Amino acid sequence: MTLNKNDLIKIYRQMLTIRRFEEKVAEFLSQGMIHGTGHLYIGEEAIAVGACRAIKGEDYITSTHRGHGHCIAKGADLNKMMAELLGKETGYCRGKGGSMHIADVAGGNLGANGVVGGGIPIACGAGITIKMKGLKRVVLCFFGDGAVNQGVFHESLNLASVWALPVIFICENNLYAMSTATGVAFKIKDLSLRAASYGMPGVKVDGNDVLRVYEEISKAVSRARKGRGPSFVVCETYRWKGHSRSDAERYRTREEVREWKKRCPIERFAKYLLDEGILTRKKIEQINREVNLSIEQAVEFAQNSPFPSLETLEQDVYASA
Repeated sequence: MTLNKNDLIKIYRQMLTIRRFEEKVAEFLSQGMIHGTGHLYIGEEAIAVGACRAIKGEDYITSTHRGHGHCIAKGADLNKMMAELLGKETGYCRGKGGSMHIADVAGGNLGANGVVGGGIPIACGAGITIKMKGLKRVVLCFFGDGAVNQGVFHESLNLASVWALPVIFICENNLYAMSTATGVAFKIKDLSLRAASYGMPGVKVDGNDVLRVYEEISKAVSRARKGRGPSFVVCETYRWKGHSRSDAERYRTREEVREWKKRCPIERFAKYLLDEGILTRKKIEQINREVNLSIEQAVEFAQNSPFPSLETLEQDVYASA
């Protein structure tokens, strides 16, 4: 799949949309308009966009507690997303899933998950279904570096390899599992080395370079579609905000955060597009205005939507009294 000029512009717009959406979510969290916790994707936009650009609409993804970026990159409706976060009836899960459990099954997003590593076996389940039905689909399975030390990671990668499932395991290594640095949690610096234990390709890429992410995920997708099984791609990146809004961030320095912000994936890609003559400063400003307007419209839609009624309290749940 070759990227043309329009594809590259769409990639930039999508990355910027994730950034602006998350900035608005951060604002609402600080104002108490969004209840519960929130895990922002700011700084990691290149991974979700680069990866999802490498698949088709009928393909699937599984997400994480930090899943807003994945949802947008898979083509979600911003109105429904914002409504869900504000707990409104018009949200993807009728306001009952919220930030950590947002899903768009019709759009191929099998859902975010509040359990660390929880989406990994779900991706394998989807992969088994694809294989049994003889479909030419794949599953992108997103998870963080903390999930790589969960038992379910090892079990799932082994199962996927043995059964040659069409799953691409994508580790978003932002260097910290909540507050535990990867240097403390791992004896290896390159987490992709673990792939060899399960007989699948493993590669480490710069997760702030959207085109490199796209390139590596495209290779893994092509391999999976040919029935050659799973791959493990580690995308090294950095979250600009704390783990969640309750994070005091005492485990990292301001200098470290400032250095990583200099590697902003959006500014980096914008420079590339300018240097290549694909975008002009004027066009970038126009895209910024359009993206900001789309966020404002999503907020207006969500705020004007009703909360779920009491009559629906026992609907859409697994068990009730």
